[in-house]
Amino acid sequence: MGAAPLTTDSIGKALRALREASGLTGDAVARRASMSAGKLSKIENGRTLPTVQDVDLILSALDVSDDVKEQFLATARAEATEATAWRLLRRMGPWKHQNTIKAIESSTALLRLFQGQLIPGLLQTPEYATAVFSLPPALPEETRARTVAARLERQATLYEDGRSFHFVICEHVLRWLVCEPAVMATQLDRVVSLSRLPNVSIGVVPLTGRMPDFPMTCFSIHDDRLVIVETFHSEITTREPRDIQTYVETFERFAAVALHGDDMRACVESIRDEFLPQQERG
Repeated sequence: MGAAPLTTDSIGKALRALREASGLTGDAVARRASMSAGKLSKIENGRTLPTVQDVDLILSALDVSDDVKEQFLATARAEATEATAWRLLRRMGPWKHQNTIKAIESSTALLRLFQGQLIPGLLQTPEYATAVFSLPPALPEETRARTVAARLERQATLYEDGRSFHFVICEHVLRWLVCEPAVMATQLDRVVSLSRLPNVSIGVVPLTGRMPDFPMTCFSIHDDRLVIVETFHSEITTREPRDIQTYVETFERFAAVALHGDDMRACVESIRDEFLPQQERG
């Protein structure tokens, strides 16, 4: 399949042809791709232009070979960088977006994540996650509960064989009171605990060190094939190799100056103690 211009009609027909050739039903592929059957139907019938994420998830659900996937995704590389406004994700249901991220993470062997705003979602406690989704624009209570539950379900991937997770977090993130001090203390205990998993590396960029770059935004690198960047107004996805390399190099610069291992845990525990009442310290 050549790298023809991506259109709503052609990409949908091609995906439908692949599905029919596989012998799978639309419902089965939709479940595997963590999307509704209605959305898949709209994509296949040319009523909705899929994002690059959508295309990748559908192809993964069809279990096509890497060569076929690469050829098929060539049509999407002309639009390798795309932005989806948070207001649209909110309108569709933010828990559904958590399921999409879960599907992406499930096909990622090496996840590298840089955070200068919040504790990474894969490391969050239920109470911290609830506080995050209570920040403006706060989600309605039922929606918030579903979104928090979906985020917590993603954390099961931390315990799966064959996956590695490298987190780099700026120290100020550990100090920002997005919730009550007691909740922050529990959250930092969680970070320390997860850092002891054999497949998890957590680095903290100290405030006292020389900064290697500006922590302009947070981002995650999924193997060497995909980067997801979060801004105030949207989530940006890129598969452009040169852009991916830029984020890999940025991550490595921050990781090089971060505290790891026992030094990192001592730093986090010291900050945690600042959130505890005096009688609980020690």
